[in-house]
Amino acid sequence: MFAGAYPVTELSPAERYAAAKTRNRYPLTTRFMERYDFAFDDFQLAGCHSLEDGKSVLVAAPTGAGKTIVGEFATFLSEEFGNRCFYTTPIKALSNQKYQELVSVYGESEVGLLTGDSSINSGARIVVMTTEVLRNMIYADAGSIDDLGYVVMDEVHYLADKFRGAVWEEILIHLPERIQVISLSATVSNAEEFGEWLKTVRGETDVVLSEIRPVPLYQHILIGNRILDLFVDDGRVNPEIVRLERNSVKKVPGGNWKENKFSTLKSLTRPEVVEKLEARGFLPAIYFIFSRAGCDAAVASCIKEGLSLTNSEEKAAIREVVSAKTHELPVEDFGVLGFYEWSAALERGIAAHHAGLLPMFKETVEELFQKGLLKVVFATETLALGINMPARSVVLEKLIKWNGETHSVISPGEYTQLTGRAGRRGIDVEGNALVMWSEQIDSGMAAGLASTRTYPLKSSFNPTYNMSANLISRFGKQKARESLSASFAQFQADKAVVGLAKQIAKNQQSIENIKKDVLCHLGDFEEYMEFRFEIKELETQFGQRRSYAGSRKAHYAKIEERISDQRRLMKAHPCHQCPDRETHARVLEKAQRLKRESAGLQSRMDSRTNVIPRTFDRVLEVLEEMGYVRESQLTNKGRTLTKIYAESDLFLAELLNSEVMVDLSAADLVGLLSALIYEGRGEKSRSPRLPKSLDVLVPDVVKIWAGIVNIEESVGLNPQREPNFDLAWSATRWANGNSLQSILRETDIVVGDFVRAIRQIIDLLGQLSNARPELQPVIKDSLKRIDRGVIAYSAVVA
Repeated sequence: MFAGAYPVTELSPAERYAAAKTRNRYPLTTRFMERYDFAFDDFQLAGCHSLEDGKSVLVAAPTGAGKTIVGEFATFLSEEFGNRCFYTTPIKALSNQKYQELVSVYGESEVGLLTGDSSINSGARIVVMTTEVLRNMIYADAGSIDDLGYVVMDEVHYLADKFRGAVWEEILIHLPERIQVISLSATVSNAEEFGEWLKTVRGETDVVLSEIRPVPLYQHILIGNRILDLFVDDGRVNPEIVRLERNSVKKVPGGNWKENKFSTLKSLTRPEVVEKLEARGFLPAIYFIFSRAGCDAAVASCIKEGLSLTNSEEKAAIREVVSAKTHELPVEDFGVLGFYEWSAALERGIAAHHAGLLPMFKETVEELFQKGLLKVVFATETLALGINMPARSVVLEKLIKWNGETHSVISPGEYTQLTGRAGRRGIDVEGNALVMWSEQIDSGMAAGLASTRTYPLKSSFNPTYNMSANLISRFGKQKARESLSASFAQFQADKAVVGLAKQIAKNQQSIENIKKDVLCHLGDFEEYMEFRFEIKELETQFGQRRSYAGSRKAHYAKIEERISDQRRLMKAHPCHQCPDRETHARVLEKAQRLKRESAGLQSRMDSRTNVIPRTFDRVLEVLEEMGYVRESQLTNKGRTLTKIYAESDLFLAELLNSEVMVDLSAADLVGLLSALIYEGRGEKSRSPRLPKSLDVLVPDVVKIWAGIVNIEESVGLNPQREPNFDLAWSATRWANGNSLQSILRETDIVVGDFVRAIRQIIDLLGQLSNARPELQPVIKDSLKRIDRGVIAYSAVVA
């Protein structure tokens, strides 16, 4: 039986009769419900009924509402009808979690797992996989989905992700229409638009929406040492908060007000906030800090202040889980991994959760929190992405975070995603979201985010080189181009174009009506106004003459002469003598403004019409220039490209076709691949330290990259990412057998980033093996050298 304990409400006689009729109409849904010990919500029933009717379905509901019930119904239907069900998730941790859940229901023989690291029972009736795995299957082996009946796309709103979002659209566009797709999404404000697009690419698709949270969420501000409700009963911001904000700001005598004001409110320290939450009964809590270092510092400060939030029984249970989760970890790595400090904090019910942690540590934190053994987790926003870790309360220390380019206020959608973790269904009667007040975060900012319900799903789809090569291979050039027109990105652009076209037509009608009002008895007044408009434009240009000198003087002399000519012609026009001249002129000036507006709208239309197919054309131009496509067919180089799914797909394909890869040692291959996947954390390091055997290759590698970029820029495409060799020394040392302790001691990289980078290199090596079988000896040697120790132990949870 699936886990859960939702409240059951009493039904009236009429409601019981209606429910009985529905049960008779949907017998499979009824049988499926018997597996659960709680009544389904209306939106869950609606989603299941759509599937039983043979339709695809989009379910959009708040975090924790239970939308995965509909996905689990698809696994039940596959059992009933004897076909297969693929359950896709965006990240490996979610795939592992869902795999364990389904194994507990159907048994190990019926469930498989496919991620970049794991392949368990891949021929099973139900297979859980990361989204990229299914995309690759569609391109590589159409036969593998012959008996596929259902595909669950969990967290489908990931298609807005600018780095990976295209994968979701590729699947939805190219999966055979006979397959029912269950799309599970967080609440988005344009779910109907997304559902409309799904109908165009998937056929009959029902849209099921729910904005009802299973556990009410209450918004609070932590101001000074007080926790106050953000809103009062009539929806206004709490006047007490406004009063405290107003009274808190004092002015230092002299100078500028803004520069000399300060707050008299003393903010609580992080340990004090945790104690406050404990006193109010708000634990367990997720405390969001948009910084890895901040999360680690928060844990350290709580330990320093002597906080302990667990009893002796909970401490014993935590030790047991930690021992089970980390028993494979080499004891000699405990020191460099910070194991002792980490486990000591866990026993006190305190932990950090961020991408810099060892995957094994992150999974341990998640399990302990789900079991209620951890009381506070200091986390970065990555925790909000799908992992099942509901809490009683969520704290946001700041509402401003680094988005990769600048510090900016989080969006309403991000706020909803973060605070959506508060309130555990079947456990809590309410959830609590607390925002820490500061001079940068006032009640107005918090109220705006908490009350906004506009967070649309926007496509980030863009054709890549690998995608384009695969589409050409499968469909041919013309059909590939047409298939890209079916993307959600083009659908949204086309809808915007429709709106622009309507406005242009409206403007044109207004212009026609205006013209009827300026019929001058002396002549063509529109012709007369053309002189006035040109004179105005020339005078604007002439007014800029002061900033120019030298040869430009002659140019402005010609403009002055042209103005004189146009004035003479204007005065000679019959309409210049019209007694209503200025009245007519004002009317036609309005028409001129509408013309200018329409020209701008037309320019926007032109930029959006067929924007995705036109991008494909530019990609194809690069591929033809570089010999991957000839006469609309893939060359041998192009067929190699179809097997490389990395972000730097074309760059890696070019390296494969160059002399760089010839006679490369296993360690140097690992070091070279690190340059393609490593981005660092925003800091630009000095010239990286490199092994001599790799250092001599760098000029050739950079030359290949620069050659690609020159062609990309010439056709107007964003360039391939520049190779970054900052990790190469550490990666080659790991491949040469050096210990984790010695590597981490001489670099700034944290263990979580190092493990993730090496696992990405392992994934790339797998792609190279498929693309170039002749390289398999050195690839196998590379894998043997780097897939060891903490890297190997992290495979199943990465």
